[in-house]
Amino acid sequence: MAGKLNKPISEGRAWSYVVIGGMLEIVWASGFKYEAIPSLVVLIALLTSFDLIIRAAKVLPVGTVYAVFAGMGTLGTTMMEMILSGEAVKPLRIVFILLLLGCMIGLKLTAKGSGR
Repeated sequence: MAGKLNKPISEGRAWSYVVIGGMLEIVWASGFKYEAIPSLVVLIALLTSFDLIIRAAKVLPVGTVYAVFAGMGTLGTTMMEMILSGEAVKPLRIVFILLLLGCMIGLKLTAKGSGR
């Protein structure tokens, strides 16, 4: 069993950890503002997201992992805020969201071992 715990994860699995961790970041970050998200869910999402990011950073470049993780959280919480608050969607805000998304995709494509 100990050998299985030390086995490195694949690069594809590491990227899936980053994506899942980023989605969980949206949950816990939104949970700080909205009481409809139970505190236990916020705590579990927070701990799980950081665990996944730590595991991914053992395989992928840590700067890229953190930038994509934080970018996903920023995009997701910004979009959730726009949806839940009902505020008007400003075109310039959409431009910056798309720019951030493009930068995250660029980081992923240029990461070590991503096939490029």
